[in-house]
Amino acid sequence: MVTLKWLGHAAWMLKFSKATVLIDPFLTDNPNAAMKESDILKADFIMVTHNHMDHVGDAFTISKRTGAKIVGMFELSSMGAEHGVPQENFIGMNKGNLTQFGEVSMGLTHADHSGNECGALVSGDGKTIYHAGDTALFGDMKLIGELYHPDVALLPIGGFFTMSPKEAAVAAKLVSAKYTIPMHFNTFPPIKQDPEKFKALVTGGTTVKVMKPGEEFTLQ
Repeated sequence: MVTLKWLGHAAWMLKFSKATVLIDPFLTDNPNAAMKESDILKADFIMVTHNHMDHVGDAFTISKRTGAKIVGMFELSSMGAEHGVPQENFIGMNKGNLTQFGEVSMGLTHADHSGNECGALVSGDGKTIYHAGDTALFGDMKLIGELYHPDVALLPIGGFFTMSPKEAAVAAKLVSAKYTIPMHFNTFPPIKQDPEKFKALVTGGTTVKVMKPGEEFTLQ
């Protein structure tokens, strides 16, 4: 059983049987955050998709407090050092494959954005989650689906900085996960969107689940 909790914006808490993985924990200064940074008492890994403030968020603070390993592109370690994060708290990776870390596998994928951008894959307990990060639509999302067969695809739909519902609906079809969940919308005025519009545009075999910050979704 794997539980996904949307913390608002692009922030997620993934709970596997023996590991807790945070992704892009932007909580402080996030008007839609489902919890405070101090509410996170335990984390084993923190995946960061790129170095923009609304994705790095509280990663450094949480890592220093809990000892969680930060997984992301190499450039994050120099940023973290400026915030007093020990070098041993970083797992500097690059895009390319899934790598086993204890009870979960993690990997970075291509994304089309800025800020040393990437997408994130997390696999454990027989389930795989694809977090697209901030990205435009790109055709090789189809390869991500074919290679890793994600159970859940977390896709930005806000537009302006990323895909809007129109492009994200195509992305959902390319990835073809069992479930697709929209994210990265309605946090700030430029990314105001109606997730139901996205849901109506999606075709193919994926099931779209619209969530609110703080809600949980469990994969059995």
